[in-house]
Amino acid sequence: MAEGKIGRYEIQKELGRGGMAIVYLARDPYMARKVAVKVLPRQFTFDPQFAVRFRREAEVIAALEHAYIVPVYDFGEDDGQPYIVMRYMMYGSIDSYLAKGALPMPDAAAIFDRVGEALDEAHERGIVHRDLKPGNILLDNRGQAFLSDFGLAQIAAAGNARLTGQFIVGTPAYMSPEQAEGDEVDGKTDIYALGVILFEMLTGRLPYDHDSPMKLAKMHSKEPIPDILKFNPDLPLGIESIIQKAMAKNAADRYATAGDLAAAVVEVARGLPSRRARKRMFSADIDKKLSELGKK
Repeated sequence: MAEGKIGRYEIQKELGRGGMAIVYLARDPYMARKVAVKVLPRQFTFDPQFAVRFRREAEVIAALEHAYIVPVYDFGEDDGQPYIVMRYMMYGSIDSYLAKGALPMPDAAAIFDRVGEALDEAHERGIVHRDLKPGNILLDNRGQAFLSDFGLAQIAAAGNARLTGQFIVGTPAYMSPEQAEGDEVDGKTDIYALGVILFEMLTGRLPYDHDSPMKLAKMHSKEPIPDILKFNPDLPLGIESIIQKAMAKNAADRYATAGDLAAAVVEVARGLPSRRARKRMFSADIDKKLSELGKK
C-alpha cells in the first residue's frame, strides 16, 4: 500500500476499525467522489480463512444489489492486502445516535421499514447476516437507513462450506439464543437481533448487560425478556408484544420474516396511544362517568 493510497484510492482519514477490518474515508480520483474503503489488517492476511471471509463479503453484497444495502463499488488487493470499496455514508451509523439516548418511535419505525425489506431480500437468497447491530445500520445524507457489513454472513444454501470455522461469530449483546449455543442459524437469528436493536432504539439501553461476553451471550438464552415499558412507559402499548415475539427464545415463535416485524413496528408507530396516555384517557373517562352519576 503506497503512502496515503490504497489501490487508486486516496486515503483522507480513518473512519473506524473493528475485529477484522479498518475503514477509511477515501477519494476516488477516477469518479471524483468520496468512498469508504474497508481494508483487511495485515495480521489477518496470512490466514486464508480471514481472506476468504473478506472476499466473500464483497461477493455477497455485490450479488444482493438491493436499494437499502450499502453498495460495493470495487474490490481488489494492494500489496497483498485485500480491500473493499463501498458507498460512503456520511451520517455514520445509528450507534452514534443511540449514545445520546432513545430514538423517537417514528424514527425507529422508518429505519425498520427499510432494514426489514433489505433483510428479506438477503434471506430469500439464503444469506443470513449473523451480526446485526446498530453499528451496521448506516445513514446517508438524507438520514435514510442502509444495511451494511455482511462480512460474517453465512450462505445457508446446501453444499456451501461454513465460513466461520472455529471463530466466534456475532456480537454477544445482539446474539440469538441458538447463535449463543453454537447451533445452526437461519434468518430467525437476524430477526432476534432486530428485536434487541428495537429495544435499544426505544429505551436507549440493551435488554441484557454484563461485562463478560460469554455470560452476556448466555443471558440471551436463559434470562426472561425484560418489559420494555418499564424503561420507557410512554411507548405505544403494542410495542411490548412486538419485542416479546421478535426476541422469543424459540426461533419458531418469532416473526416469520423481518418484513413482518417491520410492518408490526410501523403499524404501532402510526398512532396507538402510549400506556400513560391510555391511563389518562381511562381516568378521564371514569371521572366523566362519576360526574354524570353525581348529577342524577
